[in-house]
Amino acid sequence: MINNKNFSPELLDAIWQNQTTAVMLLDKNFTVFYANTSTSELLGLATKRLLEQPFDTLFNYHSIDLKRVAQFSLIDGVDCQQHRADVVFSDSRHAKVSVNSRRINFKGTAYILLECRQTDDEIKHDQASNQMHQYQAARNLIRGLAHEIKNPLGGIRGAAQLLQYEVDQQERNQCAELIIEQADRLRELVDRLLGPNQLPQKSYVNIHQALESVVKLSTLDNCSNIELKKDYDPSIPNVFIDQSKIQQVVLNIVRNAQQALTEGGEIKIKTRINHQHRRPGKAPKKALLIQISDNGPGIDHSIRETLFYPMITNKEGGSGLGLSIAQTLIDQHDGYIECDSWPGHTEFNIYLPFAD
Repeated sequence: MINNKNFSPELLDAIWQNQTTAVMLLDKNFTVFYANTSTSELLGLATKRLLEQPFDTLFNYHSIDLKRVAQFSLIDGVDCQQHRADVVFSDSRHAKVSVNSRRINFKGTAYILLECRQTDDEIKHDQASNQMHQYQAARNLIRGLAHEIKNPLGGIRGAAQLLQYEVDQQERNQCAELIIEQADRLRELVDRLLGPNQLPQKSYVNIHQALESVVKLSTLDNCSNIELKKDYDPSIPNVFIDQSKIQQVVLNIVRNAQQALTEGGEIKIKTRINHQHRRPGKAPKKALLIQISDNGPGIDHSIRETLFYPMITNKEGGSGLGLSIAQTLIDQHDGYIECDSWPGHTEFNIYLPFAD
């Protein structure tokens, strides 16, 4: 809403010129029609040299996908995003930029509003942060594996020592059974680390019927004063999934929430259609959203960034493999799972693309 009394074209231009993001207005031929001061600073070119110039001539090289921008510019209200595009400016500087574009109409003419933001510092910070998280996750994985392997190995060693001196056949059989049992335990651990090795058996499923089975199982395990709420979108069509695998994922998350709500609370399962879900590295696609949220204490900050890594857990006696397996199962459906958490709220969002 604009207060017309104080508004003027000069004020509008001042606002655009003081944006910290490089903003350009391009015509259908990708000729620069308008550029703000931040664009001039980013490209290292005076504003007058930018106007009426073809976009490609502003760079020595760029990997901005203009064909994709042109395709999206045919659709009203839809953004086209490209993260980490490489550009080499006319003065030979190299940078990575994030690009957003959208079509706008003015007096019957269509333009492309394009925003560029240099992201080199953000990428370096993210890389350093990811390296630290991966290092911590690797240490936790090694410690977890050492703990899981040490006990069975101790049992195998003890049984083998007894076999050396035992002459009674019954005792020898018991020692052999113990060795087999502990070896099976180690094999089971390796299988769990490798994740599910069966391809999903997909069929068209009513997602709400599948979720109702999870709700019933969760209700049986509900020892605390926990309320399970449902917020379903009845218009959602059948989805092409492996029902048992998706139920396994949702049940794992719900049980984690139940274990976190030691003093009671609320768990909500919500379904929606996400019409423009953006999967990492892929074009937007209509997807089913399954959201599981709770009002518990939240996920500890120390493991939040590595939550889906194997052997990562803050639960006593937990294996730390549940969410790692969940991510594998969602990957098998070409889907995506993410988590957001703060004190008093945790939510897992599962996106499953609809079949083409």
